[in-house]
This record gives sequence, C-alpha cells and structure tokens, in this order.
Amino acid sequence: MAELPRPEHPRPDLRRDDAWWLNLNGTWQFETDRAVSGEARGYASGRDLAGEIIVPFCPESRLSGIGDTDFHNSAWYRRFLQLPDRWQGRRVLLHIGACDYETTVWLNGHELGRHTGGYTPFTVELTEALAGDGRDQLVVRAVDEVRRGGIPHGKQSERYESYGCLYTRTTGIWQTVWLEAVPKTYVRHVHAWPDLAGSAFDLVLHVRGAGEWHGRVTALAEDEPVGDCAFAGAGQGAVRVRLPLKEARTWSPADPFLYRLRLELEGQGGRDELSTWAGLRSFRTEGTRLLLNGESVFLRTVLDQGFYPDGIYTAPTAGALEADIENAMAFGFNGARLHEKVFEPLFLHMCDQKGYLVFGEYADWQHAMNDAGYVHAMADQWREALLRDLSHPAMIGWCPLNETGGADRTRYGEWLTRHLYRTTKALDPSRPALDTSGYFHFETDIEDTHDYEQDVERFAARYEPLARGAVADLKAGPERQRPYDGTRPYFVSEFGGIGWREGEVPDSSWGYGRGPATRQEFLERFRGLVESLLFNPGVAGFCYTQLTDVEQEVNGLLTYDRRPKFEPAVIASILQQRAALE
Repeated sequence: MAELPRPEHPRPDLRRDDAWWLNLNGTWQFETDRAVSGEARGYASGRDLAGEIIVPFCPESRLSGIGDTDFHNSAWYRRFLQLPDRWQGRRVLLHIGACDYETTVWLNGHELGRHTGGYTPFTVELTEALAGDGRDQLVVRAVDEVRRGGIPHGKQSERYESYGCLYTRTTGIWQTVWLEAVPKTYVRHVHAWPDLAGSAFDLVLHVRGAGEWHGRVTALAEDEPVGDCAFAGAGQGAVRVRLPLKEARTWSPADPFLYRLRLELEGQGGRDELSTWAGLRSFRTEGTRLLLNGESVFLRTVLDQGFYPDGIYTAPTAGALEADIENAMAFGFNGARLHEKVFEPLFLHMCDQKGYLVFGEYADWQHAMNDAGYVHAMADQWREALLRDLSHPAMIGWCPLNETGGADRTRYGEWLTRHLYRTTKALDPSRPALDTSGYFHFETDIEDTHDYEQDVERFAARYEPLARGAVADLKAGPERQRPYDGTRPYFVSEFGGIGWREGEVPDSSWGYGRGPATRQEFLERFRGLVESLLFNPGVAGFCYTQLTDVEQEVNGLLTYDRRPKFEPAVIASILQQRAALE
C-alpha cells in the first residue's frame, strides 16, 4: 500500500484524540467533466469514474498522478468509506480543508451539502445517510469555471498558459479531507483573544447540540495547569468565557511560547474533548509605529505566494511548509505577506510555533469591482477566512484586497472596500487591518504602497519626505494613490522584485524592471533598496518581493524548487541591520 500523502492532522488548532479522526487522503476515483454534465449522467449516484487521483493534490499537479494543466470546468471524486466500530452512536462529520470552487457532497446518492469558495474549509454531517456496511459511497463534485468571471481565484491564470505573474490553476480538492466522530453535543469552533494586560484569554466556544451542557477549559504551560474556567449553556450557540492565567508568559518572535488549551464538554451523547493553542501577545498601531507587546517592531517581511512545482497550491509534505518559514527566517525576514491565497491551518500553526509574523490575505486579485456576483462572493468568503484564522498569535494583520486601483470609480468598489474593512474590524478588533494593499485607501489602520522602482536613488528620494515629516511632499507609488496624512504607520508592502536566474534566462521569464547583470549588482541593488526603507524613520516596515520563484517569475530569493540563489547569511546581514524606528 502506498504511503498516505499528507498524513498529519490538518487542524492543530481544533484537535481531538486520534481515535476520533480518519484521514481520507490517498487514491480516489476521479474524472474531469469539462461539459459540467456529470450530474445528468448519473455520477452523483455512485457510478464508477474513469480514472484515479491522489488527494489532496489538484489534477493540474504532478503529485496528483494526473498533471493535466488544461481547464477542468468540473471534477468528480468518488471513494468508499469504512468506519471504525467504536464510532457507532456518534455523529460522523466530513471535513474538506479547501476545494476550488463550488463543491457538492453526496453520500449513497443523497446530496448532503454544498459550499462556495476555493480557500476555506467546510463540514458536512454524514450520520443520517450512512449505511454502515463498509460500502458507503462518498461522491464530491467541484465546479471551477475560472473564465466565467466572478470567482475569487488569486494568481490562477485565466488563460490556457501561465504568463507574467499568473500561474497554473488549481481545481477541486487541494487540502486534506478527513472524517471525525463527535458526540451529539460537541464544540464546533474555538476563538481565543489574548488579553496581555490582564494575563488572560477571552474565549468564544461555538457549541452544536441540544439540551443543557457544561464544561471546563484548562490552560497548560508545558503540560502544567496554569489556569481554568467553567462554562455552561443550552441548545445550539456560542458562550463567552474568560480564562485567567496564574503564570503569564508572553508570546513573541524571540520566545514564541504557546499555551495549550484543553476543552471538556459534557452534554447529550457523552463527553467531547479537544485541544487548541493560544499565544499571549498584543499587536497594535500607535501613531506611525507598530507595537508588538507594547514595543516598536519593524516589519522585515517577504512576499510568499505558496506555490509548489509538484503540488501547485498544495505543499508535498508538512516538512515543505516548515522549510519555507525556516528559509525566510534564515534570510533575515521576521514575517511574510501570505499573498493572494489563504494558507492552510498547519502552516499558520508553524508560524505560531516559530514566532514568524504574517499578514492574512484573500485571493481576490484582478477582479472587476462592478461585478455584483463577485462582490457578494468575496464578502462571504473573506468572513469565513477570518473566522478560521483569528486565533493565531502569528497573524498580526488582515488585508482582504490587493491593488484595487480606481476602486472608487466603480459601482461597488468603495462599498466593498469599506464593507470588508468594517467586517474585519467587527469580527476581530484586536488587529490592524488594511482595506486594500497598494494604491487606494478608504478606511485603513496602516498606509501602504507597492513600488517596484529599480533605481536606488530614485526609490530613496520618493520616501525621503517621510524621514523629515513632510508627508504632503510624498510622491510614492502610482499617481492614483490618495495622499498620506502622516497619522498611520507607513508600510511599503511590495518592493524589489529583482529578477535573477543563473545561466541562460528563457524569453518567457519575468521579473520587475531591468535585471542585474551580475550577482554583485543584484546584492548592491538589494542593499540600496532595503536600506532606503530600513534607515528611514518614517517607514514602519516593508515586504520584499519575493521568497521563491514561481514558474516563469524569477524574482525569488529561492528558486521554484527551493534552492537559495544567494548565501542566506549575506541577505540576512543586510536585512537585520537596526531600523530607524527600532
């Protein structure tokens, strides 16, 4: 039997005992349905499919066993389920980490659930439709008609080929699929907000079930209890509790300490037990500075797009996820913009463990803000992403939109931009948010710009007014950018993008501006651009483009297969110089 792909539990932030979950990754029946006619042809009722695929890899990827990069307007998946005997009497839940784009689930021919959105998880209860004889037929269909418009799909190319900074598409399942057995009354979600000043966590527990229930949350520091609180309620809903800590240890990049929170719930069907993780820290703005735990921090971040040559959107192993963080930190970066993609929860947990600061984004780029369908889809799907990730201490800010230049000239543009910012702040008031990264800002906690000027002198001159407080003279970014008033932190959230590839460079290769002729020229340009921002007291941080090459785009510090182009220590010696704001 082949080794199970991506065997690790996909949700460290919401984990029950190993006895109560079952990984469904591996070989499934599969068939592409380019005409989107499979339902009419009986595929939903359990008909054999023509081929096979290795889940959780998309059919465009080599790791799926298919590697077909053409358009898959619809894709069908089928497999049989064999449940452990000990699961009898419990609810059985199907979890799909992410499936692009419109997903329908059938069990034994019964439609049980639908979900729209290619980046966020969803859960379908299978209990009532299970036959329990080991021949339960699970069928999943994904419809992903990228070219029809109105679908948030990030950097996935709408052409047959990849081009510029748009890359191979991802269709269908691309994160782990698993089953979970829970009591009739169980905890669906846990959200944790740290209160650093009060040495406590404020928790919201979402419970599904009926009748009365009660429980307890215990905080553990290295397996020793350091705080607990009780909770109770009835029916289906949410309960808020405060968890004080007897011993307060702050989470920071220097000491990324995590508390394990153990939850125990007593209700109908018995006891539910699960655990999650939380870090005690604060992150906020104060004037033009960003403060982590009350101290000024300069953001030395890197753009990470999360593409892999063999898995496309899906890392081949958990180790590959971890290596991306470690490579970035070896170069001297203290965090990343997780760009145009919602990264999987396991990656975010690794960021928590390593003290790697990240901004969360959505895959919205290059969509018309006057498309009503897109506007509503984006609003709903961004809310799901927020609710999934708001408990991670490494997540220091949110940014739903990217480069919405001219948004105020469209029918829905200003409304959507303001709505997403206000939704973000309503769901998570604890972090700063950008309404959009680059160019127009309507409501934002951080001012930012994208600037790929390659001439060091011209680049430095653009930001010189920030150093002397003459923000009215600032000419950074495109002309359509609105003026900066000097009251918020200034973040150059895309710059650099210096193209470099050893040896002969194919004509299809792409990078910003004129590429350097030698390695030394690259390093001199990199140093000049970085120091222009690092030593400017009016700049609170930057994001360098980018961590890795992606297909034809060659402006990464790593190649697409993750080989360093430059000695990491050399890059780190430039990035880790003391910033003016520090």
